[in-house]
Amino acid sequence: MKNSLFLLLLMSFPVWSQQDTTSVEEYSIEQFYENTRIGGGEFSEDEKRLLMSSDESGIFNVYEINISDGSKKQITNSKDDSFFAIDYVPGTGDILYSADKGGNEINHIYLLSDDGTTKDLTPGENEKAQFAGWSEDRDFLYYLSNKRDPKFFDLYRMQIDQWEPHMLYQNDKGLEIVGMSHDENHIALSQPITTSENKLFLYDRSQDKMTEISNEKGTYSASGFSKEDDKFYYITDDGREFKYLMEYDTATGERSPVYEADWDVMYSYLSENDKYRVIAINEDGTNKLVVQNNVTDKMVDLPELPGANISAVAISESENLMRLTAATSKAPSNLYVYDFRNNEIKKLTNTLNPEIDPEDLVSAEVVRYNSFDGVEIPAIFYKPHQASEANKVPALVWVHGGPGGQSRTGYFALIQYLVNHGYAVLAVNNRGSSGYGKTFFKMDDKKHGEEDLKDVIAGKNWLQSQEYIDEENIGIIGGSYGGYMTMAAMTFTPEEFDVGVNLFGVTNWLRTLKSIPPYWESFKNALYEEMGDPTTKDSIALYNKSPLFHADQVKNPVMVLQGANDPRVLQVESDEIVEQLKKNDVPVEYVIFEDEGHGFIKKENEIKGYKQILQFLNKYLKDDEI
Repeated sequence: MKNSLFLLLLMSFPVWSQQDTTSVEEYSIEQFYENTRIGGGEFSEDEKRLLMSSDESGIFNVYEINISDGSKKQITNSKDDSFFAIDYVPGTGDILYSADKGGNEINHIYLLSDDGTTKDLTPGENEKAQFAGWSEDRDFLYYLSNKRDPKFFDLYRMQIDQWEPHMLYQNDKGLEIVGMSHDENHIALSQPITTSENKLFLYDRSQDKMTEISNEKGTYSASGFSKEDDKFYYITDDGREFKYLMEYDTATGERSPVYEADWDVMYSYLSENDKYRVIAINEDGTNKLVVQNNVTDKMVDLPELPGANISAVAISESENLMRLTAATSKAPSNLYVYDFRNNEIKKLTNTLNPEIDPEDLVSAEVVRYNSFDGVEIPAIFYKPHQASEANKVPALVWVHGGPGGQSRTGYFALIQYLVNHGYAVLAVNNRGSSGYGKTFFKMDDKKHGEEDLKDVIAGKNWLQSQEYIDEENIGIIGGSYGGYMTMAAMTFTPEEFDVGVNLFGVTNWLRTLKSIPPYWESFKNALYEEMGDPTTKDSIALYNKSPLFHADQVKNPVMVLQGANDPRVLQVESDEIVEQLKKNDVPVEYVIFEDEGHGFIKKENEIKGYKQILQFLNKYLKDDEI
């Protein structure tokens, strides 16, 4: 919950194989960004095509992919803002896509008609809209919008071909709308309490009755209704350390467990007629997929995708085909289609630049180390092929976003780029990270920049204990909340890291927590429960943990990257910390992107920014001017 709603700020040790350093080719950032990122993958009505998003053009546009031969057709041709595919409009040749302006996160839903004309279906200037599915008879579009009140999202529907909004549920209580039954009678609603606790309700529209589904304190997330709407499914950690799937009878109120594992159930999905259930488990930083045939009550024996992190799944309406989106640590996400009828899987895309030999990249490995108080910290480690005791390499501690995010074993171009150029990277999952049980998840509450920072420093110490690491040249890097952790490390423990790279990170918690976007209103109190309320005595602690007010303690070089349109971490945050560092004669490099928001989405900007990161690191960790 923490990572999905406040993205502020995305064992035993293994035996490492040796590789001749002369066989490793170093690739440019331009070559890494000849890779293609993709998303989506909705089936056409005839199940011959998939609607997808791809940044092949430099930013995301909408494409169709032919399932039989993998050929692609570009549908939109945006040059400025990214367009993300939503779905085909049932019974027509039309398409829906989503877009914002320059990364401001005010997403609108657009209709692209078969004749090439485009219509903004949610045209309010400050209206943020989110697609919520199609009606059972495929006559209506459902969506969420905050046009009535910027703070809260109401549920609407539009009739296809007329496209006039009609409100189904007015969200006066400021809850989060998280699902609806096929017959439109039951609406699932969530009330955040803290970042590790919420309440889950079912609202019966016909009886104007609200029923609480949640029992004890814990997390509860909606996971859909059965075809007949007699069952409601939800995922919870009630009474358990890890999240599991439950079934609730909407008539009797009886509940029963459906699936439980030794790790978190991430999501669950029923096919059109409930023939199949898909369950994804977050197993030590990698998604594992379980598919059950509900007719035979047997598990489907899926072909293996070695090392794959499966991020998304969709089953076609006929229930014959399943689309999977999966990445490995050595290659970006690709689309696959699995045929239930013959147990065959087909890879539809090849997103890795053919100039890059995947053997020159490195596989992510899960390691664990003990922190200052004995707590075991999981981490994802990337060891350069060039590293050896005779050829020690500099290293970076990578801190994920959140708070409450998780570093995973999938592909990340920047990390592979840095590792390819001789930097070891340890992506720490410090206390407070998701995926390792609710006890671990809550361990950083109101202790941010304190015990979680000590976990990060313990990660640096683990790196220094490896014989192939240059222990005198270790930096820290992170984006969003990881950017805050980077600046906290450089400020409050100035002797620990030789450099810091802050990508759009918080430096003034008082401002950030007061200036959150209005559409986060339903989550604000929960956020304050974890981080602290800037309008109360918590402001003292927030001041004390904000790097901006203690910038005179920073000693070592810092690089800051910032999007001018960021609605979460305002540009003024980065402006001010850079100004303070310069005032104190700390070496600082500052890169601003005028057409980006909270994170970089345009290839040209990522190429520019990431190239400068490597140059900065080479200068200060390798003493190598480029």
